[in-house]
Amino acid sequence: MTISTTVNGKAVTLNAEPDSPLLWAIREELGLTGTKFGCGIAACGACTVHVNGEPARSCSLPVSEVAGKSITTIEGIKGSDGTLHAVQKAWIAAQVPQCGYCQSGQIMAAVALIEKTGKPSDDQIDEAMTNICRCGTYPRIRKAIHAATGQAATAVEGAA
Repeated sequence: MTISTTVNGKAVTLNAEPDSPLLWAIREELGLTGTKFGCGIAACGACTVHVNGEPARSCSLPVSEVAGKSITTIEGIKGSDGTLHAVQKAWIAAQVPQCGYCQSGQIMAAVALIEKTGKPSDDQIDEAMTNICRCGTYPRIRKAIHAATGQAATAVEGAA
């Protein structure tokens, strides 16, 4: 099946079975390997991308469901100056990653949260950030989200 969509602002045609996960089309057909495979059941969030601006778990999203939609991967987010997004800069400053495997999905979820709420509260962060980090860097993730929005970090004193 041929599916026309937009990925990171560019029109693309994907040649895949209708029920094939979007993740594999992104990684194998388009060569965008920043989006990771973690669990295959939409539980961990390592595969998070944006579909029409909303976070989506690409490991369980059939390519047939993204026809005509706009997809953004970690490679497609950029700051207003064309370089790193504010969330990516905050991630680096807060030294969020340990192993780093889940981080592209975490960043994509954080970007979507900030775009939706502006300056999320701790409760909003807890509710929206459902991606799993096996290294347990959740305090650093919260600190980075607050930093990316210009807020002082709360309840993360000492998290470096």
